[in-house]
Amino acid sequence: MLVKLKTFSLLGIDAVPVEVEVDCSDIGMPKTIMVGLPDAVVKESTYRIERAVENSGYFNPVHRVVINLAPADLPKQAASFDLPISLGLLAGSGQIPAEKLNQTAVVGELALDGTMRPIKGSLSVALAAKALGMSELIVPAENAAEAAVVEGIRVFPVKTLAEAVAFFSGSAALEPHTPLHTEVFDQLAAYESDFSEVKGQESAKRAITVAAAGGHNILMIGPPGTGKSMLAKRFSTVLPKMSLDEALETTRIFSVSGNLKLNEPLIAVRPFREPHHTISEPGLAGGGSPPSPGEISLAHNGVLFLDELPEFNRRTLEVLRQPLEDGYVTIARVSQTSTFPANFILIAALNPCPCGYRNDPRRQCRCSPVQIERYMNRISGPLLDRIDIHIEVPPVDYAELSAAAPGTSSAEIRRQVLAARQIQEMRFAKTKIRYNADMSHRQILHHCKLSEQGHTVLRTAIEDFGLSARAHDKILRIARTIADLENSENISPMHLFEAISYRTLDRKLWA
Repeated sequence: MLVKLKTFSLLGIDAVPVEVEVDCSDIGMPKTIMVGLPDAVVKESTYRIERAVENSGYFNPVHRVVINLAPADLPKQAASFDLPISLGLLAGSGQIPAEKLNQTAVVGELALDGTMRPIKGSLSVALAAKALGMSELIVPAENAAEAAVVEGIRVFPVKTLAEAVAFFSGSAALEPHTPLHTEVFDQLAAYESDFSEVKGQESAKRAITVAAAGGHNILMIGPPGTGKSMLAKRFSTVLPKMSLDEALETTRIFSVSGNLKLNEPLIAVRPFREPHHTISEPGLAGGGSPPSPGEISLAHNGVLFLDELPEFNRRTLEVLRQPLEDGYVTIARVSQTSTFPANFILIAALNPCPCGYRNDPRRQCRCSPVQIERYMNRISGPLLDRIDIHIEVPPVDYAELSAAAPGTSSAEIRRQVLAARQIQEMRFAKTKIRYNADMSHRQILHHCKLSEQGHTVLRTAIEDFGLSARAHDKILRIARTIADLENSENISPMHLFEAISYRTLDRKLWA
């Protein structure tokens, strides 16, 4: 008897439909053959399925069995085929009816005792099943909350193979998992830290406000212990709350990479990724076979924080150049090419020299000029040029540290950021651009017009500091954001002066 079931295979962060065909025949020697480009994990599933079927109280067919995973040219690389293949074998051998199998999508990994194990990418599977027009999906119970986030499809959780068999045979009814409510989403979107906990550093908070408002990357330079990490870790608290579409996109990336917590069905807060400086190129950009998302994709719609920037391998840092410009990263392998989203805000922090106390009035720097030059040259000019804002974070004096009054809070900064982003939303309503930092050169010419005095200010800065054409555009984008924060339609010379002040550190410290 030939039985067909619908399931899915992960390709990058997307799930693609796969049809499982199981044919049990009395003709030929008893043998199980699996075709359709299964990898080692899928091939080994025949042994798991054999014991899971027996231990669940059913019998394995003693016929010649051919299992085809179509399309045949798509590599199959997950253990989520266990459940659909098991159900196909039971239906093909006449142990359960086959009428309902083709109407419901099925995914799941089996243990030897027949219990279900969680899989990766169940959210992507649910989205793909909905796009395919299917109304029902069976997933392991631990993945049900994640898959049920998708509206328009009923998600049935199963804990064992026996439960799935009972559902398809009609001997037991399963209740679909309750979808995530808006109230729960709002509860998950709460932050524990706040900018009011950071004493002093008001100029740094101003730069962070500009960066958050326009989606600009930022570089902080200062001695150890001045609050660079505290500022970076609170950056997400001033960004707008994630929309449901952003949350779904971010959750898909975490799910397929195995980073989604089982008790957290949806990523509701903007991700903050802080990789160690020993990270490899594939770990940062993504890689492997099949390609898996790296840290820059896990930071999508959020923040990527690189502390002690010069300590990172220079070649590793260079992989950031293309994603910073394009907002995505493409990983090419012989068997397949995967494109992962990577639209994040980069925050980098570093000391001004190896000892950390260069230009610190309270401590003497013991680094030689050669050591300082070698330390700073670990960061390439092209990468530095792609970071919009460069600021100094000086030491905080005792009076500010001991002050009882709290500093500027995240709520105050967020109000300014939201107001500026609403202006950008109207400005770019009919385009794919979302923030000032993403403006193309043509859009800069249209939205960043300067007065005659403004042209003089910018021309002088370009000539005096030797800034590049990219830096010229960065200054105009930052000035546009500063004007938006002040609800100003025009960019004034004062806006330009502040924007230029954020671009001079690379000439001062890297000279």
